[in-house]
Amino acid sequence: MTGQSFDTLCIGNAICDVFAHVEEDFLLQESLVKGSMRLIDTAEAVRLYDKMGQTTRISGGSAGNTAAGIAALGGAPAYFGKVANDELGNAYRHDMRGTGVHFETPALIEGEGPPTARSMILITPDGERTMNTYLGACVELSERDIEPETVAASALTYMEGYLWDPPEAKKAFLKAAGIAHANGRKVSLTLSDSFCVDRYRAEFLGMMRDGTIDVLFANEHELRALYETSDLDTAIAAVREDCAVTALTLGAKGAMAISRGETVQVPAAKVSDIVDLTGAGDLFAAGFLLGMSRDFDFTTSAELGCLCAAEVIGHVGARPEQSLRQLAGQQGFAL
Repeated sequence: MTGQSFDTLCIGNAICDVFAHVEEDFLLQESLVKGSMRLIDTAEAVRLYDKMGQTTRISGGSAGNTAAGIAALGGAPAYFGKVANDELGNAYRHDMRGTGVHFETPALIEGEGPPTARSMILITPDGERTMNTYLGACVELSERDIEPETVAASALTYMEGYLWDPPEAKKAFLKAAGIAHANGRKVSLTLSDSFCVDRYRAEFLGMMRDGTIDVLFANEHELRALYETSDLDTAIAAVREDCAVTALTLGAKGAMAISRGETVQVPAAKVSDIVDLTGAGDLFAAGFLLGMSRDFDFTTSAELGCLCAAEVIGHVGARPEQSLRQLAGQQGFAL
């Protein structure tokens, strides 16, 4: 087996996030479902951007946020994601590498494919975010972009459920999962969104049950959607049988780690002011994944995840604004 070089390899949609604060009425006028994510085309991306007012631009994408979080914890993350060789794509690559993430996926040549993806995120006064995503170059990720040596050298390979839409990206993940397991590594999936679960429920459950997925990440809404039940306890009992490990976020109630032999629950870390919930799940995953890669117990991994989530919801944007390693050290975590 190849010696470990990376704590986690994250595979996802390389998206530039464009944020704007809006009132509840804006969502109603645009007929948008609060807290949801919808895919939009180029024309809608231009139209909505023109109506957003003042914006903030930050490199994002769910798995990209997780990779950046692992780097901020002092970990060694790698990332596979597709951007174009354009202004946004070059900025995205620069940002990722600047945080300490290994990111070598070849870019699309400008003019020979779609431009770099972007997500317009509308933040209401309660901190909830509604995402409008143009996937652009993201859908071009394929098996050719899987670096076998990077997969083999990563303790965990982690993929976002959002990337399950493009058929070529799906093949890429399955290729990576096979390489990871062949090298004694673990494979993880985050469900990403309840609508994503509705589209691919059977496939997600199939991968959990056949052992393709070793570690599942979900929030309570996604887990209930996965098992088509309104009762969370019923969903927890089902996932305990279907997946070796499940990391379940519960918002203000903290998080749970569920396995066939053990279930633990930890409280949410304290946060003085909730500014923007964008990235809370992504940063929880960063802490939990780093904990798993370092062989921490479930309780410590979940507590580290909650600490990372608390930091990111205290400001706009899904990337940490301070050293998570220093913050964790102040809270007694030995990283």
